[in-house]
Amino acid sequence: MKFFYTIFFFLLASISFQAQNIKVFSEQTKEPVFGVAIYNVDKSQSVVTNFRGEADLSKFSDTEIIYFKHLSHILKKITKLQLGNSNRVYLSSNTQDLEEIVISASKFEQSKRDIPQKIISVNTASIQFSNPQTSADLLENTGKVFIQKSQLGGGSPMIRGFATNRLLITVDGVRMNNAIFRGGNLQNVIAIDPFSVQSTEVTLGSGSVIYGSDAIGGVMSFYTQQPKLSHSDSLLFKTNIIARHATASNERTGHFDFNLGYKKWGFVTNGSYTDFGDLKMGTNGPDEYLRPEFVLATNAGDIITENKDPLVQKFSGYDQLNMMQKVRYVPYENLSFDLGLYYTKTSHIPRYDRLIRYRNNTLRSAEWQYGPQKWFMSNLQVTKLSSNSNLHDKIKVTLAYQNFQESRLDRDFQSTIKNIREEVVDAYSFNLDLEKTLSPKTQFFYGLEYVYNKVMSHGKEENIATNMSSPSVSRYPNGASWQSAAIYSSIKYKPNTKFVFQSGLRFNHIVSKANFKENNVFLNLPFESSKNKAGALTGTAGIRWSPNRTIQWKLNASSAFRAPNIDDIGKVFDSEPGSVVVPNETLRPEYAYGGELGVKLDFNKKLVLDMSTYYTYLDNALVRRDYNLNGNIEIFYDGELSKVQAIQNASKAWIYGFEVGLKAAITSHIDLTSQYSIIGGTEEDDAMEVPIRHVAPNFGNTHLVWTSNGLKLDVFANYNNELSFNELAPSEIGKDYIYALDANGNPYSPSWYTLNFRVQCQVSNSTTVTASLENITDQRYKTYSSGIAAAGRNLILSLKYSL
Repeated sequence: MKFFYTIFFFLLASISFQAQNIKVFSEQTKEPVFGVAIYNVDKSQSVVTNFRGEADLSKFSDTEIIYFKHLSHILKKITKLQLGNSNRVYLSSNTQDLEEIVISASKFEQSKRDIPQKIISVNTASIQFSNPQTSADLLENTGKVFIQKSQLGGGSPMIRGFATNRLLITVDGVRMNNAIFRGGNLQNVIAIDPFSVQSTEVTLGSGSVIYGSDAIGGVMSFYTQQPKLSHSDSLLFKTNIIARHATASNERTGHFDFNLGYKKWGFVTNGSYTDFGDLKMGTNGPDEYLRPEFVLATNAGDIITENKDPLVQKFSGYDQLNMMQKVRYVPYENLSFDLGLYYTKTSHIPRYDRLIRYRNNTLRSAEWQYGPQKWFMSNLQVTKLSSNSNLHDKIKVTLAYQNFQESRLDRDFQSTIKNIREEVVDAYSFNLDLEKTLSPKTQFFYGLEYVYNKVMSHGKEENIATNMSSPSVSRYPNGASWQSAAIYSSIKYKPNTKFVFQSGLRFNHIVSKANFKENNVFLNLPFESSKNKAGALTGTAGIRWSPNRTIQWKLNASSAFRAPNIDDIGKVFDSEPGSVVVPNETLRPEYAYGGELGVKLDFNKKLVLDMSTYYTYLDNALVRRDYNLNGNIEIFYDGELSKVQAIQNASKAWIYGFEVGLKAAITSHIDLTSQYSIIGGTEEDDAMEVPIRHVAPNFGNTHLVWTSNGLKLDVFANYNNELSFNELAPSEIGKDYIYALDANGNPYSPSWYTLNFRVQCQVSNSTTVTASLENITDQRYKTYSSGIAAAGRNLILSLKYSL
């Protein structure tokens, strides 16, 4: 009996203790808020929340009003009786834009309002709420980036009519683009683990002054979790465990991360594993997207098998492992050392758009897949944020090494020959970035960059019947190199709070070398080696003018460039059925010249309208065009007579668009947001103007969001206009197997919409549940230029446990 009394009083004391203790969260981020001042009316009693957002309210009476005050949140008042049994308090942010500070514009923190260019920023809370399955989906959720997918293991971003190697990807300030980033759809962004991403910034338009080659259409900057330090003698330990399941692809995901923080040292470890099954499309849509049959390899040979459920896109699943380790050392308040190690590995990824091609009414490929794709990066960054130097106030040095491994394996139906091509790229980079305040009104940013890439490439043919293999033409010249050296600077002049002027210049020198001796055994090119040198000078100038609190104008003009890389100069591959791309050593950089005008109307934060229009002229454009090899316009490649093509400076392009966004605070708990993008453009092809391949259809989304006390609901629609047959680029018309057919039997991209619902609930201090029901009406659709159909009705459940 004594034992039971002890247990009873222990539980009673525990309940009493819990009732006196609370934990304060941010309503937007669901993260604990440190440093919240809690006090009564006459301030005779007060406490402050610790690093876990915890505070003891035992000194306050049940009926007196208690105030919760924090610099970046709205003052809240409540009594202990009103708290009831809940031990959670939620504070609302007092800032209109939680991402007011951005880094990507100059490599150092700047106010977002001061930047003439349009930058879309996504914070941790938004990422966790949207719960993206890949980083490509994370970008798509911004509503400003269009995503193409050739396969489930894909996601090729399109921004303002540009894509692939005309867009730049950075991870923690290091450029991910390498010497073999291609002009065709590019899927590398999925190597970035969305669970590791703390924030993302998307620069719409040129970013060449800061980032150099490739940043013609925009820059996608991913910033991963930063180790948190403890500001006391005790260890700061935080951990998150996440499990997620999605029905349309039978996705199973597990993730963990934990943080160890000391006074000067911080460590964060992050790991994720995802297993995707075959993706199921919707029931309502074009029959051309169905998967009625597939090739099955058996001991007796390849056979074509009927698909029992044509909605299931057979052989689209894959799995992926992501790991990250970061270490932070802060010996002094203004000096930090950051080391990051990142590793991603996929299984074989079936290239679905190649598996659905037919030849003579028979499926062409028995197998076509990307081999295990691996990405490793080590990144050391040293930052000093205050200095007495005459040359700089802030300085940042970044050293990085990356290793990319990828391969392609394909075999025709009933063929015993499997073609295997493997590539490895080693990428080294060095950046020195500095900032100097010249006067209270003027800041100067400048820096140096050096990038070196080494490409190893091999090709072979393997006989699956005899297991014998023999060398074949490689995709790239083995041993090729690409290097870039640059100096750049920009200046910001802010005479008052209403006006900001920014301008910058960059000079780049790029050298690429390739030796075709190994491939000349198969190709007999008219040259054995090439050396390509190019210099480029680019600039930008822009203003931000806010004549009053309601209106803000932005005007920006810029130039950008993309230098030929090894993919342009030396690639050999089948671009489409019956065509083969061969090397071209005579390439020069392409240049883009553009302007943007934007206006933002803010009616006391109750209604915000954000509109912008832009125009870009692309000169000397690098495009794929018909070519000849030693006078031959056709050669045999992988056993097929193919038309010869090459990348050439053979085009001009004109791209224009208009974007509009709306945010309305209907009540203190309900927000309506909507955005819409209109894009158009043509390029020159044999003295004719034709549609551009990467100009996406007009697209947009609308969200109605309700938030209150740890519960967030989102009802939203995504929608996309049609691209008719006459609006398709010539290269897209040639890929009719991925499109629907119009009344005349011509390929086109139909319009589509989805209705969706998402909810996030903080069920306890440590547990958060997120659920989404996407594509409620079960539409069958493809995003423009995609080889794989999007998910049908899809229930996504995610459980997060934090400690």
